[in-house]
Amino acid sequence: MEAVAKLRNYPTSPRKMRLVVDLIRGLEAEKALNILKFSNKHASRPLEKLLLSAVSNWEQKNDGERAEDSELFVKRIFVDEGRTLKRFQPAPQGRAYRIRKRSNHVTVIVDSKKNIGVTAEAAETANA
Repeated sequence: MEAVAKLRNYPTSPRKMRLVVDLIRGLEAEKALNILKFSNKHASRPLEKLLLSAVSNWEQKNDGERAEDSELFVKRIFVDEGRTLKRFQPAPQGRAYRIRKRSNHVTVIVDSKKNIGVTAEAAETANA
């Protein structure tokens, strides 16, 4: 059974966040957490918290199972564009430059590798 965690309106551009998200897509949860912990990118800190939240959500959904024993991995992770705050900055000769302060939404879905095998077998028995 998969679990979801979302980070909404984080004030970093989606492009910068995607650089970090691409590092952990498809990896095991423990390995992804290590990569995020030791990454020097600004966006790695909130992603680490988000992944921990997703793992905790998975544990809440699956009573009695520990995340360490169930081989959790990052099934899907994606970054969407959030709202953009538009500001103006003074520029030379009386002009004004537009500044766009971007934000993003991140969604993480974690699942157990053991559960994937079980669901595939259930689908095969249903088709037979």
